Amino acid sequence: MRKLSIKRPSLRALTLPGLAFLLAMFFGALLIAFSDSKVLKNIGHPIAFIKAAGVAVWQSYLALFQGSIYNPNLATPHDSLLSWGPISETLVTAAPLMLAGLSVALAFRAGLFNIGAQGQFIFGSIAASYVGFHFHLPIGLHIIVAVVAAILAGSIWGGLVGLLKARTGAHEVIVTIMLNYVALYFLMYLLSTTPFLRPGRRDPISPDVLQSARMPLLLGSNYRINLGIFVALAAAVFVWWLLSRSTWGFRFRAVGANSAAAKTAGISVPFVMTAVMAISGALAGLGGAVHVLGSDFSLTSGTAGNFGFDAITVALLGRAKPMGVVFASILFGALRAGGGTMQANTDTPIDIVLVIQALVVLFIAAPSVVKWVFRLKNLKTTGELAAKGWNG
Repeated sequence: MRKLSIKRPSLRALTLPGLAFLLAMFFGALLIAFSDSKVLKNIGHPIAFIKAAGVAVWQSYLALFQGSIYNPNLATPHDSLLSWGPISETLVTAAPLMLAGLSVALAFRAGLFNIGAQGQFIFGSIAASYVGFHFHLPIGLHIIVAVVAAILAGSIWGGLVGLLKARTGAHEVIVTIMLNYVALYFLMYLLSTTPFLRPGRRDPISPDVLQSARMPLLLGSNYRINLGIFVALAAAVFVWWLLSRSTWGFRFRAVGANSAAAKTAGISVPFVMTAVMAISGALAGLGGAVHVLGSDFSLTSGTAGNFGFDAITVALLGRAKPMGVVFASILFGALRAGGGTMQANTDTPIDIVLVIQALVVLFIAAPSVVKWVFRLKNLKTTGELAAKGWNG
């Protein structure tokens, strides 16, 4: 059997993520079929089994689509646009995930592994929330101050990792993992203190951010989509410009490709490491601000959810490219938004969505499996990309 050769660079960049997602969806379909009791009743009858499995998979994925993109059942005689309400939920989820994913991707391109987006996201959330509920400022200025506070908090938390890496040689993976725990338990501590406790409550929840600090809604009160999605897209354009069109971006990529050669060329590797991690932290902190000011409006112990960890998956799926991260974030936002509808409408466990996400990572991390299944040539492995600082 002749192997498929993909020669165009733009197509090669999309091949692995696209095929990894297709394979993940295929195995997700198998899990849906074999976890459905109605399907298993027909296991002794091949034709009936295949038919029942097809129906179960179709209904589950249709519900996933309706919960994330378009659901005609939501339309009313007075507002047909409500059918598109699910896509607004997808974009609300995608915005902070996009910013956290850009944080991880930028570090990847400089040869660093930012596993600490979760902690940086938490610190951004803390700073934005505190400014949002504690200070009384005019509309517009309040949002700006809260966002700047989140960027600074995330930048400091991320820059600390870069500084330790540059000055002591501490491995950024170990440091960021440990700092994630520090950030989480610091958040839990704050939520037990008077300044961060909602009046009249003893459970760990902060006051809601004031209306003047909330991201403006874009399509009215019927939809949660807010200015945060444009903030995230603007950040993606900034990261693209930084990496592709600026001198500093060249230095970042040079250090990621070969730090020894970059040092020989006169680039300050310690400064680059610190700067990259500080900017990465700022992006994750901005993600925390978008999440708190755009949709959650208050701090809880689970404010960050899994945004920081899903960001790693998004960066891998997007091949550490800004535009790739944008599309990967929207895809994962759709999976999150549609998972609840899928479970409610078809009784398919929402854990299937988590399995699909995990399988995407597995297939990207092991591209030889994708190459073998689809008989591909010219498919760069993860190791080859990492060796080139993810610039290929």
